[in-house]
Amino acid sequence: MSRLEAKKPPLFISEPLATDAVSQSLSLLSGILKSSYGPAGRLKQLHNGVGGCVCTTSQSSALLGHLYTSQPVLRVLTASVRNHVSRFSDCGLFTAILCCGFIENFRSLNVAPFTIIKISKHLLSLCMDHLKSEACGCRVSVDFSSVETLVCLVRSILTSKPACMLNKTEVDHLTTLVLKAFLFTVPCHVETNAVLGKCVIVPVKGRRVVDSTVLPGLLIEMPEFQLGKPLAVKRTGSNVIKTALFSVSMSGDGFNSEEGTIAVHHGVSLEMSELNQLLNVGKQLVKDEVGLVLCQKVMHPSLKQYLKENGVIAVDRAGLSLMEPLGRMTGKEPPIASIHSLSPGCYGNLKDLCVESFASKHFLHLIPEDTVICSLILCNRSETAWDELKRVCETAEHVLQLTMKEPLALLGGGCTETHLASYIRHKSSSLPASTFQDLDCSQTQYQLVADRFCRSLESVARSLSHNDGEILTDTVYGHCWFVPSGSPCVSKWSDLVSKCGCGMNGNTEDLSWRFLQGQFGSPVVQGCPKEPSVKVADLLTLDCFAAKCSGLQVALETANLILDLSYIIEDQN
Repeated sequence: MSRLEAKKPPLFISEPLATDAVSQSLSLLSGILKSSYGPAGRLKQLHNGVGGCVCTTSQSSALLGHLYTSQPVLRVLTASVRNHVSRFSDCGLFTAILCCGFIENFRSLNVAPFTIIKISKHLLSLCMDHLKSEACGCRVSVDFSSVETLVCLVRSILTSKPACMLNKTEVDHLTTLVLKAFLFTVPCHVETNAVLGKCVIVPVKGRRVVDSTVLPGLLIEMPEFQLGKPLAVKRTGSNVIKTALFSVSMSGDGFNSEEGTIAVHHGVSLEMSELNQLLNVGKQLVKDEVGLVLCQKVMHPSLKQYLKENGVIAVDRAGLSLMEPLGRMTGKEPPIASIHSLSPGCYGNLKDLCVESFASKHFLHLIPEDTVICSLILCNRSETAWDELKRVCETAEHVLQLTMKEPLALLGGGCTETHLASYIRHKSSSLPASTFQDLDCSQTQYQLVADRFCRSLESVARSLSHNDGEILTDTVYGHCWFVPSGSPCVSKWSDLVSKCGCGMNGNTEDLSWRFLQGQFGSPVVQGCPKEPSVKVADLLTLDCFAAKCSGLQVALETANLILDLSYIIEDQN
């Protein structure tokens, strides 16, 4: 009998943010995230140390998915950011960097955490009210009757991830394809509860990015098809292709011994009985003039041969991921889940079928009557770059969907962050005394928290610069300006900067610039930042409105949760 060890008491850690281990881990995580941020962000190589694939990326979903931390505080932070990314796909690094900034800036204040939380929530409400107001100078309306703003939005996402290794021509090409794919998924006939379609990404690695293309319908890889071979497909009297979509296995091994026992008469073969049942299904499909049979799982070779001899194209192993788009495209959801009875209404329809070839792959191209499903054939030179590009294209598609629900965008390039900081500094300096009474704090405490709140926003904008160049902000619009590294000292900053970070403002106006300070804060802007009068739509850097607003809220709520921690209790058994 093995010896039993006595249970160890739980480990109590009081004031976890005050410990050196948490401080160092938080600082390290913040440094990793900041150095990955933006179009000039540094790439990270992630691997598990015992072999396996290596991930080269600067994306938050990949970074936080591969990073492991033993600190409970950081696990809360990363879990919160990953949950945000799972819902919005975008602004993950923004959320994580801002959250780290809030924690680092607030914890050094000589103000009670409860007071900091109340004040910061009020500051957040000021930000959200400003972002949702028509007078907001960092908000852009998205007009879906014109593609200019949509192009800016997609291009901003594609250029933000350097691991995709795209040049300007490739960015322009992919921007067009992503927009085209998204428009394919928008229903032509608007209903009361219209549902967007789906874009399925088809991988073709080792080819040029400009070889990528978009096709309506679905592509299913079929290695046995040969080029030049005519594709004879059975059609109904109305010149459509009747389709049968099965989610049940058609391999002939339907009996599972784990589900119980079955009694079989002497001399009866269970396998032959199953096969006869499948062949009867095949006869029914032929009789019903079905031209295409699609099966999620395996199909018995004899059934495939029988269907082929009768002019029916049979495709098996389609996979679970294609079941939903196949059902929507053929007009029959859900798929057939039993082989024991086939009703006349269980079939769908397709407009056409053909064979397409890309690189060394051959595909069966399913073309629907109404296109809400499309295939994006995505090419890139290496597997690493393709993996990153796939994630970016999926993010761009999701951002377009979110923008359709709420047709707004925010200025990128650090300008929204510096504009909000300028707005909060102006707003917090002119609040009535009743506000401080309602929050049960002094004006001094409010100003201290507001200053750290603004520093946290500005730290996100500073994270976009990775070349030690100066960073400026103007006192008119509150936008962010980047001075190239190694620039000579001049009397006029307008000689060194041509456009602000988002590209909306040029240096033609008489703008008063100041340094975007680091640890020492910035002077209060005199007057509320204005909305620019000129908008250069074809050069804007934009961010997703819904994702960034959510990221701002998630960052502060998570930081407040962590600031409010007084104990961590760990079970050591």
